[in-house]
Amino acid sequence: MTTLQSAFLKTLTERGFIHQCTDLAALDERLSAGCIPAYVGFDATADSLHTGHLLPIMTLRWLQKTGHRPVILIGGGTTQIGDPSFRDTSRPLLDDGQIAKNIAGLKTVFSRYMTFGDGPTDAVMVDNADWLDPLRYLPFLRDFGTHFTINRMLSFDSVRQRLEREQPLTLLEFNYMVLQAFDFLELSRHHGCLLQMGGSDQWGNIVNGIELARRIDQRQLFGLTTPLLTTSSGAKMGKTASGAVWLNAERLGPYEFWQFWRNVEDDDVPRFLRLFTELPLDEVQRLSRLQGSEINAAKEVLANEATRLAHGEEASRNAAGTAKQAFEGANAAGLPTITLPEAEIAAGVEVARLLVLAGLTASKGEARRLILNDGARLNGATVKEVDARATSSDLSEGVLMLTAGRKRHVLIRAEG
Repeated sequence: MTTLQSAFLKTLTERGFIHQCTDLAALDERLSAGCIPAYVGFDATADSLHTGHLLPIMTLRWLQKTGHRPVILIGGGTTQIGDPSFRDTSRPLLDDGQIAKNIAGLKTVFSRYMTFGDGPTDAVMVDNADWLDPLRYLPFLRDFGTHFTINRMLSFDSVRQRLEREQPLTLLEFNYMVLQAFDFLELSRHHGCLLQMGGSDQWGNIVNGIELARRIDQRQLFGLTTPLLTTSSGAKMGKTASGAVWLNAERLGPYEFWQFWRNVEDDDVPRFLRLFTELPLDEVQRLSRLQGSEINAAKEVLANEATRLAHGEEASRNAAGTAKQAFEGANAAGLPTITLPEAEIAAGVEVARLLVLAGLTASKGEARRLILNDGARLNGATVKEVDARATSSDLSEGVLMLTAGRKRHVLIRAEG
């Protein structure tokens, strides 16, 4: 096994960020020799990122903290197509106005996690529309199309799986991987980027860019991917009964964000402490050894640290204080309480059904209407989806707090 020298790769390895790397030893040598720029691309499909994007964001943060330059590529151009990777259907096409609005929202996320400026390790943000929009189609095909074979493109999992499921893949989407490869070439030429990072679903796109630079510029570039993350129960990272766990406060307030981390499954705590906080690893190990009810202390540390990174120290402190007051007040006030088998909650129970069981609505139809009107809350967070489910990850001290309207609260306690 390669003995790593660079602080960046050592940190990523120790904390569990690395899934694949094209040439780990050579990349380690380049990183050890001095500051290098590296990038991650984010398409502007929404005006905020969510916790599913946190792994690549944290890799960029660690890159900067270990003496290198993060380059954030916003896909103002590629958003016009939409990444087809591992999707059954095409993404909705957005107009220029919506893309511009989304880009403005994304900028606020990155300013929390990285320092921007003109220094050698200061982060920089670029938009691939700057070089993709002016492209002339025929010259582009002539200059770059010969470096991509249909045979190879069909072999990539993102394409092959779509075709195997007999789902259509448009010519527009098929161009996505070519344009992403061109992005890497452009960033290497004009920003000195030697490394592209991303989720493991981007492996094929990253390799395409490396191959293009080798063929055209005879330059060695590198690729590194992070694992695609699911919770211990197999759920997609960042989805809860209240919807996506957004990183922008306008989409999801700091209290709801704090609650998401406080309510993660017990088995996820050690891994999430390594990936989503900057706590020293010996402290992570200490917290990871906590068992039984003591694991709640580790969850609170996780919530405090993750919220501090996303929203700042004050917001994190206020969220923790609000949570403490809410649950202490709820228990002290003698709120109505019902019990439900813990196994049923673990399997996922519809919030609409819980509203009926708790006597907060007379029927599931009424419960769904309440949810559609933003009148239902779970643990203080507004429930956004009519088919939302509560699971064991939503339990706090073995309890769910369900609210209808402003003042009607019921506690649901897990038993068994």
